[in-house]
Amino acid sequence: MIAHTLFDPTSAAIVVGGTCVATVLRSGVWDTRMAFAAVGRLLHPRFSAARARAELAVPVQEMQQDGVIRAEPHHFGDAEFDDLTDALIGTRSLDALHGAHVAHKRRRVDHSRRAVRVFEQAAELSPVFGLAGTLVSLTRLPADPGAAGDFTAAISMAVLTTLYGLLLGNLLFAPLARMIARRAAEEERERQRVLDWLETQVAGALPGAHGVRVR
Repeated sequence: MIAHTLFDPTSAAIVVGGTCVATVLRSGVWDTRMAFAAVGRLLHPRFSAARARAELAVPVQEMQQDGVIRAEPHHFGDAEFDDLTDALIGTRSLDALHGAHVAHKRRRVDHSRRAVRVFEQAAELSPVFGLAGTLVSLTRLPADPGAAGDFTAAISMAVLTTLYGLLLGNLLFAPLARMIARRAAEEERERQRVLDWLETQVAGALPGAHGVRVR
């Protein structure tokens, strides 16, 4: 009974529909797609530095034994580290390694920031449309004070739209924004650990290498 009284299709359509449409209009279709893609990545396993090092162990060992010049590229499905090993073997330079890493990092950071911004926009807009629904409901107040049923329905809609706006913003969109930001920051830390390890391992195998530059 309580669940029934807390659900109103008209109120939900105003708040949810209005918030979604306004967010897409404000953020753009491309950024909105990035936001959905970021949510999808939240459902996948986190990036693991230990797993990446395990995958890179074989090519790193080959570089240490035979040198970078004779090493063959090994891909394990991670776009960044596949490109990093290709750049390292192709140019035999740590600068190329760092250049590839920076390019991938910039792209990931840009995508995650755009996704976070979309959900932050939605979190800001949902209470606004809750208020809009409240104003719409007030316009439905009956002119006849004796119409108790219509009066109750209008007040109920006003309360529910406000409630929907607050819940949608604070229990869905804002938490999603923070989850995406935390996952992105964690992944960058893990990837940096792998990069530092990789640089340390292969620096001695490079032609003319006399030292290791670790950031």
